[in-house]
Amino acid sequence: MPDNILYYGDNLPVLREHLTDESVDLVYLDPPFNSNATYNVLFAEKNGSESAAQIKAFEDTWHWDANAARTYGEVVESGGRVSEAMQAFRKFFGRDNDMLAYLTMMAPRLVELRRVLKPTGSIYLHCDPTASHYLKMLMDAVFGGENYRNEIMWKRTSAHNDPKRFGKIHDILLYYSRDVRDVAFYPVYVPYSESYIEAEFRKDEQGRWYKAEDLTAPYHGGEGGRFEFHGRTPGPSRMWRLSEEEMERLWNDNRIKKDKHGRPLLRGQIVYLDEKRGMPVQDIWDDVLRIGNTAKERLPYPTQKPEALLERIIQASSNEGDTVLDPFCGCGTTIAVAQKLRRRWIGIDITHLATNLIKTRLDDTFGEKIREQYKVIGEPTTVYDAEQLAKDDRWQFQLWALGLIPHAHPSDKKGADRGIDGKLPFLKDLKGNYGEVIFSVKSGHVTVSHVRDLVGVVEREDAQVGVLVSLNEPTQAMRAEVASAGFYESPWGKHPRIQLITVGELLEGKRIDFPYTRGVAKTFKQAPKHNPGDGAEQTSLIAEQD
Repeated sequence: MPDNILYYGDNLPVLREHLTDESVDLVYLDPPFNSNATYNVLFAEKNGSESAAQIKAFEDTWHWDANAARTYGEVVESGGRVSEAMQAFRKFFGRDNDMLAYLTMMAPRLVELRRVLKPTGSIYLHCDPTASHYLKMLMDAVFGGENYRNEIMWKRTSAHNDPKRFGKIHDILLYYSRDVRDVAFYPVYVPYSESYIEAEFRKDEQGRWYKAEDLTAPYHGGEGGRFEFHGRTPGPSRMWRLSEEEMERLWNDNRIKKDKHGRPLLRGQIVYLDEKRGMPVQDIWDDVLRIGNTAKERLPYPTQKPEALLERIIQASSNEGDTVLDPFCGCGTTIAVAQKLRRRWIGIDITHLATNLIKTRLDDTFGEKIREQYKVIGEPTTVYDAEQLAKDDRWQFQLWALGLIPHAHPSDKKGADRGIDGKLPFLKDLKGNYGEVIFSVKSGHVTVSHVRDLVGVVEREDAQVGVLVSLNEPTQAMRAEVASAGFYESPWGKHPRIQLITVGELLEGKRIDFPYTRGVAKTFKQAPKHNPGDGAEQTSLIAEQD
């Protein structure tokens, strides 16, 4: 079984049922909120009054309901610091509001994420200042305050004008380790600024930039760093920063400046700019640019994060071959970057829109052979599975069915689609003009009236092709109606104007008939190609699946 796995489903049961203890090296999560909420709306109590805490809402958040109440009870009954923290939150908020619901839903997930982390592992929780202070308290309860390592501030945009406050332009990354003793961390460096170079360095006779650095450090006990070196010993509160052997090597190489008595200067180690790795990254990240409207990596996903952000996190807290987990993987930035950096990866998302987008992104970036390197678990693989999904959630069935058609994308919103469940633009002529395929997805009984409705939608939208995707086999009357609809003629041939295709045929690999010759307009916006090297050897750390 491939070691890279994409799970469709709620991450809480996926974590509990599929991931083994201490199997993951790094977790990154950017938890979504509920899309029914809007920006800058105050959380309200259930009686309609404003929350006493005056907590700002995001576009997405969980809401307090029966499920949240049940989960809260389970967390409290489990005991320990997490239980105590949740009870304190409830007392603080005074009532059952949506921020409490958010923390309630996060608590058991964070507990599971700690369980699957290796002792050397790390977790980065990406959030907004709206909830970061509450999440930090919850993270302290789950991971222990002693394992808090950094609150990283990422400058996500240059300006956000607001006439009533300072512009809100940063996100927060809460960085914790599983164990404070042996955490895997590898410093990341960025180039020095020109102003720093000009202030700290000067040129020698050969034109090389150099500076003199301190040979001492604060004294922290032991005798190893306190010794006499060519007539000089550091003061009582200082010690040599290097070993005696390393100091002697630098002395012999004329890399230590001397005073007029021939003794080493305490601030006398000569270092050259071209030998230094750069400035270690600090806890304010203002050099990772947001994804602009014209950026190559931009996809139509509202919470997409730049690949450079994930590159920094993955490089700082994992090695090649390590396993990276994103339990809210969205459009798959973590997965794509982990693949590029030769890490194993596990992604989890609860929507078929996300899993379809991720599969398309991987195909576009790494080529279709990438499919051999990962497995999707939780999606229907048979018509029977599809029927079950349709019974459980017709909207998710619709998203999944459209995902079987390369680069088809769903209509903008659930409901009120005016007969359009999905679209697929394509190049229709040699002048660069685009046409469109319209999709209608049906999970129930289909009749000739559905075909006639689709004909009307295609005509109304001035589309070139209409496709009816169904679970059930079309009737003979439906096929006759399709035949009477005629053909769309492109420079590359004739294509049936109305087409019927079943889920079973899509699962078997059948494609719709439209001009593929000159390529498809990538409706998820095509991810940039990556030139991958050979994959690293990977050993399985995932629980065996039935």
